[in-house]
Amino acid sequence: MNLSDQRQYIDTSKNPAAFNMALDEALMEAAPQISQPILRFYGWTEPAASFGYFQNYAEVKRLTALRPLVRRPTGGGIVPHDADWTYSLVWPAHHSWHSLSAIESYRRVHEWIQAAFARLGVVTELAPHPVKTSPGQCFAGFERFDLLWRGRKIAGAAQRRTRHVLLIQGSVQSPSISISRADWQQAMLRSAELGERVRWTEFRIDQVLSGRVRELEQRKYSQSAYNEKR
Repeated sequence: MNLSDQRQYIDTSKNPAAFNMALDEALMEAAPQISQPILRFYGWTEPAASFGYFQNYAEVKRLTALRPLVRRPTGGGIVPHDADWTYSLVWPAHHSWHSLSAIESYRRVHEWIQAAFARLGVVTELAPHPVKTSPGQCFAGFERFDLLWRGRKIAGAAQRRTRHVLLIQGSVQSPSISISRADWQQAMLRSAELGERVRWTEFRIDQVLSGRVRELEQRKYSQSAYNEKR
């Protein structure tokens, strides 16, 4: 079996906003050593909002009442984390996903989520074209290839690509869909197994990675100097 068919997953449950961003960045840094793609499922210990790396903090603060606010390592707009299911995907440079164009990786990740929902009996569609309603807010209107349910956006994502890694951070906003987070996570794993012949193993955070997460959480993502830097 090729390396591209072997992936790891982890469910880190609910954590503070700064920890969530710190772990995703630490996984990015460690991707060349870990070598295999990682799918991470996670949640939030309190209502929060993440916003794109290039967004203006004052504008973000004006557009959402959710707190805390944390700047993501990826682009995109404001994402509310009061009732969503969040995930991240880390693709090392040798994997075929890393060489995809941004629009193609965006389409493929939402096709994957669409297949997972289909396994649970939920019919969704990919947005054929963008519809803008409130600039700066990820879930106001939608972009091409966002995932829609009954005409409303329920899944979006943001990306960051370097020479060594592709990071995708995504959110599923599904308060009206009567399925559980746990069932959706299992459907995500199973859809990849059947659709791409993926073999999953559980990823475990070692002491070195854990230490790096703490450092990024304390010195970067929990600091106003970082979150309010532009």
